[in-house]
Amino acid sequence: MMEATRRFLAGMGLPPGDLHALPGSTRRFPDGAQYRVEIPSTEGPDALAAVLEEADRYHLTIHRVSQGSGVLLLTDDEIRAMARLAQARSMEVSLFARPNAAWDIGAMAVSSGGKTVSPRLRGQDQLVYCLEDVQRAASLGIRSVLLADEGALWVAGEMRRAGVLPQDMQFKISVMMASSNPASILLMERLGANTFNIPTDLTLAQIAAIRQAVSIPLDIYIEAPDDLGGFVRLYEIAEVVRVAAPVYLKFGLRNAPNIYPAGKHLESLSLALSRERVRRAKIGLDLLARYYPDALQSRPGAAGLAIPVQADTSPKSPTLSGNPQEAEEDEQIALREDKFVWQDGDIEFLDQTEEDEDDEGE
Repeated sequence: MMEATRRFLAGMGLPPGDLHALPGSTRRFPDGAQYRVEIPSTEGPDALAAVLEEADRYHLTIHRVSQGSGVLLLTDDEIRAMARLAQARSMEVSLFARPNAAWDIGAMAVSSGGKTVSPRLRGQDQLVYCLEDVQRAASLGIRSVLLADEGALWVAGEMRRAGVLPQDMQFKISVMMASSNPASILLMERLGANTFNIPTDLTLAQIAAIRQAVSIPLDIYIEAPDDLGGFVRLYEIAEVVRVAAPVYLKFGLRNAPNIYPAGKHLESLSLALSRERVRRAKIGLDLLARYYPDALQSRPGAAGLAIPVQADTSPKSPTLSGNPQEAEEDEQIALREDKFVWQDGDIEFLDQTEEDEDDEGE
């Protein structure tokens, strides 16, 4: 009976089981590369600037950053600032479309047996809120959003098809979706997913089976946060690239708190975590170079990256009549962006420049 089931799966184009032989993937990104690098939990423009500074320090190419607190917890000007920074580096920014059940008033998401509902959208109004997040991000130039609900993916895909969302909008599926087998992930691809973050604890044989069935890039944590398992799979990085290509290598951080939703009250911690994630990427990529020196990495701006675009207009954030919020917000953004200057599309950090000048003076 089991063999008949395996033959039926094979007839559907699915692998008959996990692929313990670990065949190398022949799939590639549109530019022919096997892997790209993603830094997760980049929670705002200051964190993105810190990631870029550390990437320059270690001479790394970061192809994508992702954010977890949600579009709704960034101001319009903060989203524009992230878009400008990423556009200057020809990299992708993916913002989470929230809220979801974990942020709602229902009790199931916080119960011992109901935590799996946390990333889902609770009720039709919450679906509307999520889709509003997607549309707001798109209107401000962002071209990639994280989704963790198949209903949101289906409707957002229909919105993209109908022209309500830009045709180049991409949907990155969160690890919180938790689909763990080739059939379920292939279904997400058919619903419109552009990349899929697989669960953090899948074996190489299980990953190989998923790759055989699925053509979209896989996002794979090489180091996972504690609340996603805390796995440190650095020595598997070469095999992950060989078996799973095209793959986004994600460098989370063990022994780090979950800071969602992030904000000014957690800013110093958020920046420190962002910097350390880049250092972890340096360690991982050094291992990849040692054990798989022929692995092909995408260049900045490679085809398929959802690089932010210049928004058609830059309207002021909505404010209530007589409310000084808008002026204060503009002032805060200006102060933050004074931390770096633009030079031929690159960012130089004033603090670092001043230190260099002091050293020269000594």
